[in-house]
Amino acid sequence: MQSKSEEREVEFEVGCGNVFADLGLGNPEERRLKAALMRAINHEIKNRKLNQSAAAELIGLTQPDVSRISRGQGRTFSVERLLDVLKNLKVDVEITLHHGTGQLLVRELV
Repeated sequence: MQSKSEEREVEFEVGCGNVFADLGLGNPEERRLKAALMRAINHEIKNRKLNQSAAAELIGLTQPDVSRISRGQGRTFSVERLLDVLKNLKVDVEITLHHGTGQLLVRELV
């Protein structure tokens, strides 16, 4: 057992700002974009206090699709489909890609 005065050395690695790239997953920018879009969808569904069935009917998906989005499982959705969902929810978003830094930003417009 270490005393309070003993220090443990902790190893860490600074990430690049995209967890998907840090994990070595394919298409990290697309994954990051999908995650941001799903976050915006989930935020709007929560704000409207919709259950998954009501949300599905409103946005033209099935309840299992809404469930997948709520859990961040975006592999079966294209970016275009997620944008259509936001359009059906009447949520405005702005997507900005900074080529110099490779940073991709998605923000909801109020």
